[in-house]
Amino acid sequence: MTARATRQTDRGDRGRRGAMTSPRAATAVVGLLALSLAACTPGGTDDSPSPSDTTTSGSPTPTDSPTDAPGESPTDDSTAPADDATEAPLPFPANTEPDTQDPSADAALTVTDIRVGHHDGYDRVVFELGGTGTPGWRVEYVDQPVDDGKGDVVAVDGDAYLQVMISGSGYPMDTGVDEYAGPNPVRAGDDGEVEEVLLRGVFEGYTQAFVGVDDERRPFRVFSLEDPTRVVVDVRDDD
Repeated sequence: MTARATRQTDRGDRGRRGAMTSPRAATAVVGLLALSLAACTPGGTDDSPSPSDTTTSGSPTPTDSPTDAPGESPTDDSTAPADDATEAPLPFPANTEPDTQDPSADAALTVTDIRVGHHDGYDRVVFELGGTGTPGWRVEYVDQPVDDGKGDVVAVDGDAYLQVMISGSGYPMDTGVDEYAGPNPVRAGDDGEVEEVLLRGVFEGYTQAFVGVDDERRPFRVFSLEDPTRVVVDVRDDD
């Protein structure tokens, strides 16, 4: 073979080797480019974004909006008339069945005042209390006013007798509160259904009192008020 022919053959072999290595070079370039892009991307993770990443801070948060159930007896000053009110939302739900409520576990209360008021369509009896905790009660009509401690029948002016037992009561020596020392019975006058209120005293955690009602057993309701603590008995006048 001549020298010229040998040089042409060498150039052809180098061209073929160059053509064969070009795809490898291209692959290497692509790989390097991918690594460069990954290095420039923040986070460097394939994890899905957490819920907090997609939550808008301005989104409103639902809030509970409780409402008072219809027909419930009022339990505080915001839902019941004050004890010296001249008007009441009439007609208010009432009947002649016993009305009961449990006291709080820490209740230690003493009756400090008794008030009676005649209003349009009802009479209100208020037992004001001092001490701690929330009072309970059992209020019901009885055939006779009987002293809880001795079992003796006591005299109460009226034709029907509403017995009020305030639970969570304590003696003044235990509550540190002076008991009611005003007129007893408390006369209500002749203008309404309540004639008088007779306070008997404390026995085994209950303060006993009687409300004398004119003519017959009238529908009543019982609830508590705060600041100061009170147990309120409303006797409805349906005449």
